Amino acid sequence: MSDAVAIPVAQPVPIAIPIREILPWAIFLALIALQMIYFIGAEQGAASVISGTFVHEFVHDARHLLGFPCH
Repeated sequence: MSDAVAIPVAQPVPIAIPIREILPWAIFLALIALQMIYFIGAEQGAASVISGTFVHEFVHDARHLLGFPCH
């Protein structure tokens, strides 16, 4: 017979996060995403919120990377 001792192994317990804690962050991140899509995709020309071409030139490469035409 062997004198092996059983070693207890800790089992991970899933953590339940309530939706009321996730929802404000989800809304915040969705608003940030919409703002980024606006500045990358639509901030130029007649729909411009910021005058000049600074925003257009700042996001120019991201605009092409995401498939938005700008020329």
